[in-house]
Amino acid sequence: MDNTTYVALSLARAMKRDLDVTANNIANANTAGFKAERIIFASYLHQDEGQRVGEGTNFVVDQGSYLDKTQGAMTRTDNPLDLAIKGEAFLSYRMPGGQTAYGRDGQLALDRDGYLVTLSGARVLDEGGGDIAIPPGAGKILISPDGTIASDETGVLGRVGLFDLPDVQSYIRLGNSMLVPPEGREGQATAAEGSEILQGQIELSNVSPVAEVTRLMMIQKAYDRATKLMSTEDELRKDMLRRLGSAAIG
Repeated sequence: MDNTTYVALSLARAMKRDLDVTANNIANANTAGFKAERIIFASYLHQDEGQRVGEGTNFVVDQGSYLDKTQGAMTRTDNPLDLAIKGEAFLSYRMPGGQTAYGRDGQLALDRDGYLVTLSGARVLDEGGGDIAIPPGAGKILISPDGTIASDETGVLGRVGLFDLPDVQSYIRLGNSMLVPPEGREGQATAAEGSEILQGQIELSNVSPVAEVTRLMMIQKAYDRATKLMSTEDELRKDMLRRLGSAAIG
């Protein structure tokens, strides 16, 4: 393959990656606390042999992705167990398999054992990494901006953990908008500063469906152009070989 085909292939691979990420963003447009993922692309200049200085071939390079930490819109539910985070902090969860994960899904409930959980069954953790339980007959639950849980009947019951993740861009995405540190590495979660909890509200996804669908259409067009360029280049090569073969026979 010549450079034209390689350039088109690099673009097609980059657009396929962007297509997958954008489709996942759209699929989670209604997931509470979901943060959109964005792809970072760069241009790699390959200096062609025999070319003058400053000339060469540009290839598209996928440099990875990052978490869009833009605040999602808040919506009031008046459910005393629902929590929204104002700021950049994350909640901590214990996954059903025992793994600790982080996220901003504050759409919560109590399981049959009285533990505070997400709708997917992950337990919400306190500032020390312990499970949070609400005893039967606790009465009206009040959750203060710093995460302290209390009731008129039992007093203080615990405190929801709020964490800052300085290395969040290296975290791996799980389902249900959960994030975990890369395998073999410990996260650097610290007690959050400057964030607060809003009781009776949830944070919606920061994905704009209209913007994402528009992006999806643009990506699809770019991918189609790349594949068409590869197909055209292949046809030109076949035509050249046919002509060379005819000339040799003649």
